[in-house]
Amino acid sequence: MDMTFTGRGLHVTDTIREMAEHKLAALARIEPRATSLDVEVINEHHPRPDGLKRVEASLRIPRKTFRAHAEADEVPAAIDLVRDKLERQVRDHHGKKRPPHRKGALGYAETEARSEP
Repeated sequence: MDMTFTGRGLHVTDTIREMAEHKLAALARIEPRATSLDVEVINEHHPRPDGLKRVEASLRIPRKTFRAHAEADEVPAAIDLVRDKLERQVRDHHGKKRPPHRKGALGYAETEARSEP
């Protein structure tokens, strides 16, 4: 899985990058089809003089993209929140998977035979 890090208003240091790779690696184990993960770290100046740290992430798998964002005082806390949100979305997506479609009228004939006494 390819990970891309972008910083707006602050520089993404090697320590932030390594920590994020370590924390977000669990998503690759949950969803092995993941192709890329884009992480954007933003320094928000509005609420306080020191600002909040906002992390936005998008996880791409074939035919689906999961997005999450979170704000916290520190970058590691925001990354934890984003990881939890993405993990929840992926787990919910796995729960929505349907069994493979049966071909032909075989399934219909079986249900009709069982319903007649």
